[in-house]
Amino acid sequence: MTIISWNVNGLRAIVKKDFFSNINTIKPDILCLQETKAQVNDVLKALSPLSNYKLYINSATKKGYSGTAILSKTKPITITNGMGVKKHNNEGRIICAEYLNFYLVNVYVPNSGQQLERLNYRENWDTDFLNYIKTLEKVKPVIIAGDFNVAHQSIDLKNNKANYNKTAGYTQVEINGMTNIINEGFVDSFRHLNPKKVAYTYWSYRFKARERNTGWRIDYFLISKSMFKTIQSADILSQYYGSDHCPIILKLAI
Repeated sequence: MTIISWNVNGLRAIVKKDFFSNINTIKPDILCLQETKAQVNDVLKALSPLSNYKLYINSATKKGYSGTAILSKTKPITITNGMGVKKHNNEGRIICAEYLNFYLVNVYVPNSGQQLERLNYRENWDTDFLNYIKTLEKVKPVIIAGDFNVAHQSIDLKNNKANYNKTAGYTQVEINGMTNIINEGFVDSFRHLNPKKVAYTYWSYRFKARERNTGWRIDYFLISKSMFKTIQSADILSQYYGSDHCPIILKLAI
């Protein structure tokens, strides 16, 4: 099974580029998209060429903001939007697809803001999200795919010292949130398999960041420890363009 996760930073924009040819090249069994920035009907229209997939959508109440989608060749047993906490459920940030042997959670974690104005909210989100995935894990193993909006270690961003506790995505509060998930038994697939590899999944559109490879690794596949032996590979597909994020890939022997 091949799963792709990709923050597309605007679905209606990326489908006008090489998005469909890229997906046809990669041929994922499941495709998790974040930051669709589109309402349900817009997502349906934009993704209509991918008719060989079942499509599930969670759009934000606010138009042109956030949003997630899952495309799956196999129909899930159940689909659930949100984590069941009312204050978090208006931004379209979570879709959970239940399969026979696991849950797949597609998540777009809130950004803490340019002035860190949402850092307190983000801290609450991280606590509630961990409770949510641990509740799922009581039933069956969990795979979490998505944009976590945090670089967990210094190796995961280019300018770690300049950004620490100053920039959203690399504050100690956000780092702790990811550490708490990992300490609860979820494995960072890429970093576990590539402990010293420097690779990024996000580059700002400013300052020729991608050209200079001044990036951040903020997109992850986290997987229950009980499923870790099924991982064949976890990689970052930086050769694919169209967004300020690149896709990441997880291959499982399931």
